[in-house]
Amino acid sequence: MGQCGITSSKTVLVFLNLIFWAAAGILCYVGAYVFITYDDYDHFFEDVYTLIPAIIIIAVGTLLFIIGLIGCCATVRESRCGLATFVIILLLVFVTEVIVVVLGYIYRAKVEDEVNRSIQKVYNEYNGTNTDAPSRAIDYVQRQLHCCGIHNYLDWQNTRWFKESRNNSVPVSCCKPSVATCSGSLTRPGDLYPEGCEALVVKKMKEIMMHVIWAALTFAAIQMLGMLCACVVLCRRGRDPAYELLVTGGTYA
Repeated sequence: MGQCGITSSKTVLVFLNLIFWAAAGILCYVGAYVFITYDDYDHFFEDVYTLIPAIIIIAVGTLLFIIGLIGCCATVRESRCGLATFVIILLLVFVTEVIVVVLGYIYRAKVEDEVNRSIQKVYNEYNGTNTDAPSRAIDYVQRQLHCCGIHNYLDWQNTRWFKESRNNSVPVSCCKPSVATCSGSLTRPGDLYPEGCEALVVKKMKEIMMHVIWAALTFAAIQMLGMLCACVVLCRRGRDPAYELLVTGGTYA
């Protein structure tokens, strides 16, 4: 029974280390996705705090790849020192992922206040040219999120660009793609996106933070199982140093 348990633990541990390699790639992808998305929406944030969980999760992903390598070697060779190192590193990464989850929830709660504070300034800086970064950011957001203005398209009437252009129209990025003849004129509101961008930007950024949180929680749970299996192998190895190896079938002296 004891031998069956130790063999099962080692088999599961080897399998988990393969999962760690896959997890490393997924975590790095999630972190990179946050970076790329933030680059599209960075004009709506005065601080870069939303990138902190992404930076940590990329570092964790890189470390997980190394952990998988150490874990596989230590499990197959049944190295007591290697398995102990494996458990300690897993514990540190687990604590780090818990920190990522906590930071994710904290920063997720701050997103709305941050967007509310900066979005009016960004819209006031709009000048309608492709060379202007805030203008490109607004046009991109309005096209991607299918929105217009801060709360609705009428918000454009309070912007400097609208008052200077004097053509009673909003940017064409407010136009629905199904209306080919749309020029952004406020005389044809049916051609424009009715929803404002503020709520949608907040929703998008909160969704991104939830991706980070769920990724960290999922792999933290897998790491707990990995630590448990490694501890089973270590405890068994300490009580009975002469049991069969997983791959060679010999004894460990």
